[in-house]
Amino acid sequence: MLLSILATAVSLVAIRKFSEFPGSIPASFIFPAFVGSYGAAISIILFARAPYSTRLLALTFICGLVVRFSISAIERRPGPNRYYLVPGGKIDRIRRELGVLLLTLDQPGVPSGPNAAIVADLHHDHSPEWERAFAMAALNGVGVYHYKQVWEAATGKVRIEHLSENSLGSLIPSNSYFKVKRFFDIVISLAVMPFLVLPLLFIAILIRMDSPGPILFRQERIGFRGRPFQVVKFRTMRDSRRRKDNVDRIHDAITRDDDDRITRLGRFLRKTRIDELPQIINIFRGEMSWIGPRPEARALSEWYECEIPFYSYRHIVRPGITGWAQVNQGHVAAINEIHDKLRYDFFYIKNFSLWLDLLIILKTILVVIRGTGAK
Repeated sequence: MLLSILATAVSLVAIRKFSEFPGSIPASFIFPAFVGSYGAAISIILFARAPYSTRLLALTFICGLVVRFSISAIERRPGPNRYYLVPGGKIDRIRRELGVLLLTLDQPGVPSGPNAAIVADLHHDHSPEWERAFAMAALNGVGVYHYKQVWEAATGKVRIEHLSENSLGSLIPSNSYFKVKRFFDIVISLAVMPFLVLPLLFIAILIRMDSPGPILFRQERIGFRGRPFQVVKFRTMRDSRRRKDNVDRIHDAITRDDDDRITRLGRFLRKTRIDELPQIINIFRGEMSWIGPRPEARALSEWYECEIPFYSYRHIVRPGITGWAQVNQGHVAAINEIHDKLRYDFFYIKNFSLWLDLLIILKTILVVIRGTGAK
């Protein structure tokens, strides 16, 4: 009974936490949250060899699902926010990039109506009249937001122009969660290794039969705190001689749409992300994590650093097999796409937490099932 209550409480908290992130629909997380928390509760019971009632667990699980889905169905959903933009500063950026209801507040005042909110460049030197209007809006319960906050909440990205005004707080994410996450990386790696040995051996045999060349693909990539390491993956492309020219190395490191170098089996491995599984070796060594920004090939990383300001800041956390950019954007390589990917990575760093990692796991499962975002 205690574990049932605890599992239900954890499920409800998880649903609420997941809903705080951009692009999240609360109802879509109800079933995964309950399955995950009750699965953990049952694992604890079986590990402890404690007596339990299957009927009680099933009853509380079903009742919890029915009640939460019912609440989700009948609760009143607020209408879309009506954002009133205050002229001045860099406010025009949000007008160009967001497809939400945007109005212009031409004169200092407090907008009326449901879901009204003021959006301004709060770093701009507004007139005293506008400053008084901001204060009065807050006193009347009308939200006053910096334009970057609204852009971040709507897109799931973080815009950084200067590290001195990065809006991330400390430049170094939570050190305590670093340690917790590393502990879970090791535990999960040790737990899944025995179950993956035979499947990975079978896949290795298929790769050997499918095309000539090595079974594993090794490539130097840039990882945690800018340190290079050798990533290990299943080979999904035809083996070719390595060229020394830097331009050719950059060209070879980029996977294009319908790349003719990808083998028949390799296309399936990429679509299902099975080719990434050998990276459990990198996770166990501490070079990678299960979740984090994807590590880039050294040639690509050096190129991006020359083209994009503070690109190297994404190395402040361990790279991962999956991440916030991967579940929202998929595989990219062009410079303009990398700018967007970097903003997703900075969002992950800013919101570095257990809840965001759990959300990424759920989204990754959906990506693997749908087979989207792979090249």
